[in-house]
Amino acid sequence: MTSVEAQKKPFAADAAELLNALPHAILTIAPNGMVVDANMAAEHFFEMGRAMLSRNLLRDLLPFGSPLLALVDHVRRRGATVNEYRVDIGTPKIGTERVVDVHAAPMPGSAEFVIIMLQERTIADKMDRQLTHRGAARSVSALAAMLAHEIKNPLSGIRGAAQLLEPSVPDEDRALTRLICDETDRIVKLVDRMEAFSDERPIERESVNIHAVLDHVKRIAQAGFARHIRIHEVYDPSLPPVFANRDQLIQVFLNLVKNAAEALGEDAIDGEIELSSAYKPGVRLKTAASANPVSLPLEFCVRDNGPGVPPDIAEHLFDPFVTNKSSGTGLGLALVAKIIGDHGGIVECESHPRRTTFRVLLPMYAHTDGRTLAG
Repeated sequence: MTSVEAQKKPFAADAAELLNALPHAILTIAPNGMVVDANMAAEHFFEMGRAMLSRNLLRDLLPFGSPLLALVDHVRRRGATVNEYRVDIGTPKIGTERVVDVHAAPMPGSAEFVIIMLQERTIADKMDRQLTHRGAARSVSALAAMLAHEIKNPLSGIRGAAQLLEPSVPDEDRALTRLICDETDRIVKLVDRMEAFSDERPIERESVNIHAVLDHVKRIAQAGFARHIRIHEVYDPSLPPVFANRDQLIQVFLNLVKNAAEALGEDAIDGEIELSSAYKPGVRLKTAASANPVSLPLEFCVRDNGPGVPPDIAEHLFDPFVTNKSSGTGLGLALVAKIIGDHGGIVECESHPRRTTFRVLLPMYAHTDGRTLAG
């Protein structure tokens, strides 16, 4: 073996390790359209191992008529790199909405083979949405502080006056004084909920078992608003404790489960809610709680098989006062976004008919001595 050949073998092994270290899915496509190689990120993306991927044609992995197939042909004809952005290659197997940026290039020395890199767009879109949610939460904070001062005091005077009038009005008019009291109480409760947005005190956090929190939320739900719905768990038992405020996490997941139950409706026959936890490395985000980008590997999901979120409010779901419920205030999900943001995480929604997922991502917490907890 020559010295050059001896150097090539370890380099080939290093190249494979390098491809596997990349966070984006990479596929090598043969002239007949067969997948001949894939890195680990591609295995995760398509939810099948490398051996299984290599038994498939590229078109078998994509939706019918996918523009990615034409893009590969274009690369072969031109013999040059082609990029295309925001290509939806979702299928029922990997998720019905998987939007990616595609980078395709001919393999050096063999232009008939094409190398494809898929960079998922949802992560970048999540980051953009989180910045919007935080801006909206800050706006509500200022509004809540103003309302608490300018509205609650006059309301207490109106309620007191109605109570004083009640004994002296005819019986047929007492319903009106009772209506005044009930409506002022309702407005006060709304303002009280908004005041939660203006609370800027540091969060008192401790080591919390997230599965104990989810089980507590499940018991509350099944004893009340979700008694007619099947709730099941898909937990990763190896997850570390979460460094968080237990009461606030209960509030977050209770809001999400209640939202799922209301989406299913009281007449749901096959209504089902899934609570899940998982470790998903690879997401990094600069949050309000940290000056530097942090990893968000802890994923907690609330999934339901309801009708899905109406498209006209999907992009603004976590904004204050956005709701499709006739009796809703539109503050529940906005408060969820604020609490998770205060914990240094993000929350996002992926909605399709019969499969709506609210996904909470939280970071790892590091002690000053370097030990880590989830946080």
